[in-house]
Amino acid sequence: MTHSAGRPYKLADAMAEPYSGPLPKPTPETRPFWDAAKQHRLVIQACDDCGTRFFYPRPLCPACLSRRVRWIDASGRAVLHTYVINQRPPRGFSVQGPFVIGIVELEEGPRMMSHIVGVTPDPKALRCDLPLEVTFEELSADITLPKFKPRAGA
Repeated sequence: MTHSAGRPYKLADAMAEPYSGPLPKPTPETRPFWDAAKQHRLVIQACDDCGTRFFYPRPLCPACLSRRVRWIDASGRAVLHTYVINQRPPRGFSVQGPFVIGIVELEEGPRMMSHIVGVTPDPKALRCDLPLEVTFEELSADITLPKFKPRAGA
């Protein structure tokens, strides 16, 4: 695989570039998620009425509409549900492609979109159901971003 500049792609290339894109802006609904990520913890929400576990953060359970929701620690283990190898950066992002954007299915059930790191962005190196684990990248003093990498031995 080669860069758009024509030189061979190395996994270290994607890992070495510091993040310089826009930063997420926490809201009252998402603040617990970002606070936990700063502590290198992955959290999701759970409904106290029906037991549904869900992600993205919101004030109501998506299954029963209960307001009795709370934050719980997730294991950080997931499998790759689907992915795309992005060749171009979105507007406002200076990082060069290719890079992997995936939908991961957490061990607890919910799915979330994430950057997949620690793997060459090549279909030969990726497969659906690839075992993953969370890792964290500190983007600023306030924002730490959960990403996923292949589990050891996977």
